[in-house]
Amino acid sequence: MAIKVLIPTPLRPFTDKLDTVEVSGNTAGEALTALVSKYDGLKKHLYNEEGKLRSFVNIYVNDEDIRYQQKEQTPIKDGDSISIIPSVAGGAW
Repeated sequence: MAIKVLIPTPLRPFTDKLDTVEVSGNTAGEALTALVSKYDGLKKHLYNEEGKLRSFVNIYVNDEDIRYQQKEQTPIKDGDSISIIPSVAGGAW
């Protein structure tokens, strides 16, 4: 099953500068596990020391935030896409 993962610009140095990576899995969590297995440098940016997704990393399956579905157990199917959206904060007055 081919799942397309869209890689945001700040994380592309860890995926050989690719903006899209194909992985497989039956859930969002399985697909992310496959992603960090393929590109180990991503792991510290997506997961904390306890192995949980970092709070500032938002994961979407077909434009739906997995936090409002079944989190990492959100089912995926062939042809779905996963978007990794890092939170953006900061600025100055």
